[in-house]
Amino acid sequence: MILIYVLAVVATLFAAWRAGRRLRFFLHLFQLEGYKPAGYLKWLRERLRDAVFRRSHAAGLGLLALAGAGYHLLRAPFWTTVLVLPAWAVAFASSRRYRRAREKKPLAYTNRMKRLLGVAALLAAVPVLTGLLLALRSGGLDGFLPYLAGLFVADLGGPLWVLLAAWLLGPVERSIQEGFKRRARRRLARRPDLTIIGVTGSYGKTSVKFIIAELLGWRYQVLASPGSYNTPMGLCLVVNERLRPEHQVLVLEYGIRHPGDIRELCEIARPDLAVVTTVGVAHLETMGSIENIAREKGSLLEHMKPGGPVVLNADDPRVAAMAARASGPVWRVSVEGHPEADIIARDLRYGPEGTTFVVRDETGREATFHTRLLGKHNVLNILLGVAVGRAMGLRLRQMAHAAARLRPVEHRLQLRQEGPVTVIDDAFNSNPVGARNAVEILGQFNTGRRIIVTPGMVELGERQWEENHRLGTHIARHVDLAILVGEKQTAPIREGLREAGFPDEQIRVFPGLFAARDFLKTYLRPGDVVLYENDLPDQYDEA
Repeated sequence: MILIYVLAVVATLFAAWRAGRRLRFFLHLFQLEGYKPAGYLKWLRERLRDAVFRRSHAAGLGLLALAGAGYHLLRAPFWTTVLVLPAWAVAFASSRRYRRAREKKPLAYTNRMKRLLGVAALLAAVPVLTGLLLALRSGGLDGFLPYLAGLFVADLGGPLWVLLAAWLLGPVERSIQEGFKRRARRRLARRPDLTIIGVTGSYGKTSVKFIIAELLGWRYQVLASPGSYNTPMGLCLVVNERLRPEHQVLVLEYGIRHPGDIRELCEIARPDLAVVTTVGVAHLETMGSIENIAREKGSLLEHMKPGGPVVLNADDPRVAAMAARASGPVWRVSVEGHPEADIIARDLRYGPEGTTFVVRDETGREATFHTRLLGKHNVLNILLGVAVGRAMGLRLRQMAHAAARLRPVEHRLQLRQEGPVTVIDDAFNSNPVGARNAVEILGQFNTGRRIIVTPGMVELGERQWEENHRLGTHIARHVDLAILVGEKQTAPIREGLREAGFPDEQIRVFPGLFAARDFLKTYLRPGDVVLYENDLPDQYDEA
């Protein structure tokens, strides 16, 4: 019997280790999906055989059937147990699918995640404890059958435990979030002197936010929300934890993924001044149509404080049309010479040192701007910031000096040197317009081979294949080597490349970003330029 107990302990340890890794994997996935059950369930449906029900689960069912036959038909409980327990340990030993040594965005053990982990772990323990109690009541070797069944259910149910835990904790989380919102609203209500600037748009929100903060910093004490803090809890965190009495201006980013998101954000922090950058196909999958996206973005003008200034991108027809929804003065900006624009840019020149251009304001005055930011879209972003500055009393030449201090937002067309190789890091928030613009910038470098590393774009709904195909044809005109990350995800890019006549030998496909980087370590030579265009989160990695 000692042998039996040793085997049982070993089998339990292996099964518990794998079940724990599996549970962590699905908790991480749920966090990456923004704690949204819809996105989480969609991922599970698309990967039922790869991640949800593995070959080990089929083996586990077979071993349970074998154990049942051995105990009740063959009447050989000892030898059945001796054979089944080691096989069980082998079947559930591997956790490779659920283990990532190099996660792009690691699991963050926030208070919310700790609560979710605790409840999910308790749910996973229920079938194990139930099986153990039945085994103890049995008193015989056949008691291992319900115990093994409990281990099996605990492992297989990993995705379900996360979903059930989120459902059980739903009222608690909503109550906690409402508390954060009430606190943020009270803090802002006590600051009538504070000017709140709200920035929304499909692309460029984060860059414009930091540009506004830099330009206004010439005269005001400015607080800008860090990174992509553009959700209700992100706004609450900034207001509750970072806002200080000395701050005169608060610049916030208002993101959307679902209808009604703008209203919810404005109920927390109602802007005095609104900026709309672009309307594009980002989040088309959740918003349904580009018209819905434009309607939602434009609702910022209706939920802001009445009579406040509005800054719009006149080069985007959908954004320009939002002027009709404004109750205050409208500032229009353009890099394409729109006749109704108040702020325009001309004579754009790009190079390894950045971008130089001339800005004319609504009075007809002009100033030359130089910035390390790359690309036409970043010139537009600066113009949006200039319009905000003009609306708040800053002079053009003041802002030209401030623009020279601008540095790229991390992972957004960030230019850097890695030894003898130039890297253009555009890894965050890729979209059709920005991706094509980044490829064009890469094409202007002539110091060596031009290489793009990309997994393409996601969350574009029914237009995803079309937009990735267009990106492929665009890449073919500007690069020397295309490194694609993910066999399935990049299929339309490959098709676009080949239709444009791009040689197959200049296309490389890797299952994951880390494999692509390992290849580049041996491939690159001095003078080469590498563009990292988009980096999909872990839930999209095909590795």
